Amino acid sequence: MFEVDVSPMNPERFSSVLSPERFAAFEEGLEEGRRLLSGRVVWNVNSTAHGGGVAELLSSLVAYARGAGVDVRWVALEGTSDFFTVTKRIHNRLHGVVGDGGPLDDRARAVYERALADNLPDLTSRVRPGDVVIVHDPQPAGLMEELRRAGTLLIWRCHVGIDHPNDLAREAWSFLLPYVSEADALVFSRESFAWEGLARDRIVVIPPSIDVFSPKNEDLDDATVLGILRATGVLSGGAESGPTTFKRHDGTPGRVDRRTELFGSGAVATETPVVLQVSRWDELKDPLGVIRGFADYVPASTGAHLIYAGPAVAEVSDDPEGARVLREMIGLWARLPAEQQRRVHLASVPLEDPDENATIINALQRHATVIVQKSLAEGFGLTVSEAMWKGRPVVASRIGGIESQIVQGETGILLDDPRDLTAYGEAVTELLLDPARAQRMGERARERVRDEFSSPRSLLDYLAVLRRLLATHGVELA
Repeated sequence: MFEVDVSPMNPERFSSVLSPERFAAFEEGLEEGRRLLSGRVVWNVNSTAHGGGVAELLSSLVAYARGAGVDVRWVALEGTSDFFTVTKRIHNRLHGVVGDGGPLDDRARAVYERALADNLPDLTSRVRPGDVVIVHDPQPAGLMEELRRAGTLLIWRCHVGIDHPNDLAREAWSFLLPYVSEADALVFSRESFAWEGLARDRIVVIPPSIDVFSPKNEDLDDATVLGILRATGVLSGGAESGPTTFKRHDGTPGRVDRRTELFGSGAVATETPVVLQVSRWDELKDPLGVIRGFADYVPASTGAHLIYAGPAVAEVSDDPEGARVLREMIGLWARLPAEQQRRVHLASVPLEDPDENATIINALQRHATVIVQKSLAEGFGLTVSEAMWKGRPVVASRIGGIESQIVQGETGILLDDPRDLTAYGEAVTELLLDPARAQRMGERARERVRDEFSSPRSLLDYLAVLRRLLATHGVELA
């Protein structure tokens, strides 16, 4: 286990995007948090320091809490390949899908508990009685029994779920229930994700959020977007390249230097309309359906090309299936007719420098004409909020947290059946052919993210949970 180094960030910057009334409420909440948590550490525990939405979420929320004067820290566990195979199996089943088909039996439990036992001494040497520990997702859930013995207040934060659970989801719940029952509060992204059999008075709903000032979401002008995408090799042609610099999480300058590895048809011409999906290489994101639906049902006459962008697979330690899924995507591309191949591009974005990776994704989203998220299952789908913040119209599946974000027909288009490739292609085509409607959608989408899915809202939601927990343990505000 290792501590993730997070530099404080000043939450005062949100005065530039929030209304005066909302910002005043935010400042009042931060002051209350400083008083309430004085002398305590709030620990966050997850499975990876980079790659995926949870790591992105923590990198911002921890930084702003520290900038507000609250001692919030973040540690990531270390595990074996067998451990991450088991936890990926749990992850898939929580979404209601079979994944690799392997069992969640006694052997799987032994693998899971052995890896966590190796991490426990390091963690328990850090925490003190009265500290708060927020345990994120299935991977570290098995640590909670020992954390309870250490005298901490426990929150389990589940970022994944399914609106209508099946037997596969219940199998994962059964595996995890002995561990998560230790928690004082159980936080889910949607009310419908809360498990059957859990104590209802401990369940809290907190939607995830994005940091609108992070390298993933900071404003970039058109010249910088083009300069970044040409420098990393995604775009070709056009005028002389623009700037490729960006601001890191800690405020220091950075520059995009690394090349994105491209499969399929190579670089995209600068003037070409782009349909984009940004996802991990994961069957739950339906990458093969994204490719087939675009190739078959978005006409070549639109002039649009598809870019499917994901992280460099070797750098995502907790997702052992990514390389296989990418190979399957490359194989599907190779079987497409030549005229369809020319319109499909797979981009493996470098992850050695997380801020550089985030900046490349930012530029891709700002360059895209339409952004899609055609997932088969989704805990929340922060890529949707990211796209909406950039003022882009989104076509996405009506599942999980995506439905919480998009107002149908106003801030995007929801697909009732994620597997309906015809409907997916038609929705994308409509937006490509009606730029005025697409622009209106994007403008409304940005406003919705600002008010409902940005960091200040999450920080105040967590403060409310902490206030309640500490009150039940006899802690009063000064």
